[in-house]
Amino acid sequence: MVAVAELWETLTHAIHSYTGLSPAAFFTAIAVAAAIYHLVASFLAPPPPPPRNRDFVPEESEPLPPPVQLGEISEEELKAYDGSDPKKPLLMAIKGQIYDVTQSRMFYGPGGPYALFAGRDASRALAKMSFEPQDLTSDISGLGPFELDALQDWEYKFMSKYVKVGSIKKEVEPEKAADVSSSATESAPESHADVAETATKTEVEPKETDLGEKGEDVKEHKEHVPADATKEE
Repeated sequence: MVAVAELWETLTHAIHSYTGLSPAAFFTAIAVAAAIYHLVASFLAPPPPPPRNRDFVPEESEPLPPPVQLGEISEEELKAYDGSDPKKPLLMAIKGQIYDVTQSRMFYGPGGPYALFAGRDASRALAKMSFEPQDLTSDISGLGPFELDALQDWEYKFMSKYVKVGSIKKEVEPEKAADVSSSATESAPESHADVAETATKTEVEPKETDLGEKGEDVKEHKEHVPADATKEE
């Protein structure tokens, strides 16, 4: 008991020396601080997880359908596979080659970070890592070596990860088609005229040759006629 009394006396003296409070006030302040801490912690603590339903069975995600080979289609037809129709595969083209990217719908589907590239050949945009509307095209003319290397990396990635299902049909520009048809039309009359001229020459030349041969025959005949016969006439 004497030891406990001496310990309490020493503790009381230390509390008063360091805090200036009486032992009762000191312990009261500690209790209030602990109560405040537990109250604040109860507000900040995350809610407990809901009880698990043992009868709940998670739905299994449906497997993706196998890629369908489309063959050669136009860029206009490719727009139908931009992910807006969930029943159709999600397609994207690089350098004229079409790939099925349905397995990465979270990236290339509606709302994804690369949704602008779906349903089109956006080779130029991929090479420049651009989301500008004017770059969403298959035209890669004028690109620098670094941009072409970046596009090549994209192509290697798609070739190794996705299935190729077709290619873009190359369409002839209307201006070029008109130039080809006009040049063919202009060259046709010239060729017909050349053929007609050649045929005319062929027909005329033999006649001249025949006349020449006939003249020589008449001349030779006159040379062989006797002089007396000429006088009698």
